[in-house]
Amino acid sequence: MTTTFKSTFLAATSLALIVPGVAAAQQSAPANLLPESRIIGEYPVDPDDEAVASPAPERPKEASDTVSTIAREVVQQFTPEVQPWSTAQAERLVAVIEGIGAEGLNPADYNLSALRNAIMAGPGEQLNQTASRAFAWLVEDMRDGRTPMDSRRQWFVVDPDADRYRTGDVMAQALASGDIAGALQSVAPLHPDYARLREELAATPADATTRRKLIRANMDRWRWLARDLGSQYLITNVPEYQLRLTVNDKIMRTYKTIVGKPGRTATPQLAETVEGVIFNPNWTVPQSIVKGEGLGARVLGNPGWARANGYKGWRNKETGFVTVVQQPGPGNSLGLMKLDMPNPHAIFLHDTPSRHLFNNANRALSHGCIRTERASELAITLAILAKNPETDEERKAAAQDAVEILKSGEYTRVPFESRMPVYITYFTMGTDIDGELRTFRDIYDRDAPVLAAFDAPREQYRARRTSEEAVEIIDDMKTT
Repeated sequence: MTTTFKSTFLAATSLALIVPGVAAAQQSAPANLLPESRIIGEYPVDPDDEAVASPAPERPKEASDTVSTIAREVVQQFTPEVQPWSTAQAERLVAVIEGIGAEGLNPADYNLSALRNAIMAGPGEQLNQTASRAFAWLVEDMRDGRTPMDSRRQWFVVDPDADRYRTGDVMAQALASGDIAGALQSVAPLHPDYARLREELAATPADATTRRKLIRANMDRWRWLARDLGSQYLITNVPEYQLRLTVNDKIMRTYKTIVGKPGRTATPQLAETVEGVIFNPNWTVPQSIVKGEGLGARVLGNPGWARANGYKGWRNKETGFVTVVQQPGPGNSLGLMKLDMPNPHAIFLHDTPSRHLFNNANRALSHGCIRTERASELAITLAILAKNPETDEERKAAAQDAVEILKSGEYTRVPFESRMPVYITYFTMGTDIDGELRTFRDIYDRDAPVLAAFDAPREQYRARRTSEEAVEIIDDMKTT
């Protein structure tokens, strides 16, 4: 075993050994947060590794969207969003609204004057309507986020919480228990970073308006995600250039990342699932290079050069169409591994032969995909977890198998028995990998629309899905 493979093996094995129950935790991880879909053809790759991508296919309209809407309407017949309120319950609601600033929300959004007037008028339809509406708005903002979709740039996560914690159900729980505040907290994000931001907001002086606005915006970003991210997952914060392997909210490993360049190839925000690890991936070269840049003619006309650079090419005798594939190997544009995480945006995590770029402070360099430091270690670790080993010996054996696959140089896909969620997020304030709260540079200028939305009146009847198009990957790199 070479020194490189040995160190990778030891790092991955040590992680598996210190988390003996980690494989079992996958069983309780949430399902994929986007509808199932697969990419037709090869995944795109990143430009600085001499990799060029094709545009992702259009996301098909999901029939399940209509079914879900009908289902929610049926359920609301049994748990309506207008329910009877007593004056005592409504007064507790007033107290909650008056203190909602602690959650980064604005009491003025919830029509306190109308609620107080309804309380003075006593029990009846006016109070029921007014209190129910205010409570429903609070649930929506605490559960789903206050920011409308058109202010969430390149945000493609479908938050399942509106279906998991239906507004009428939460209201019924609040009225039955009398704990209005507790019912609202039952839909708030569970991730410790949300609580950390809430503490920072409480400690920030009222006159520090710029900082307070940034805290509120990033608290809201946690509400855009599922309340519970699962017991085991990968999460990367794009502006931080870091990836975390997290188990039970504890960071087990961190990896530097390289993300998309600002502009049309900026990395989008996604919640997907990893279905497997691909060791020694190959790369089917896009026609924009094969034909447009003459690579096909070069590969066919100079077999020695093609062989030295890992390319194989062939021409269809009937159509004349030339196909070029870069074979697995250390010089492959995807490096030695990629995570198999099918999604309509063709974004995934992978290795790179240009590992020196991880030393850069500014690592917004790719065409949208996320290149990962120590990718072989990550791949082996995930391959171990994929086998759900129960003993130290089984874990060591799984690690050895993964190393042998990697050393073979052959394209090999190791499927997961249980899928692992992966979250591609964008926080400009949060807890860094050292546990310190800090701000990160807004590399894609995504803060401004969120901050503007908080300054604007609350928007009712917000869409649950974005109308934005997927990131467009442009074939503009040369192979020479």
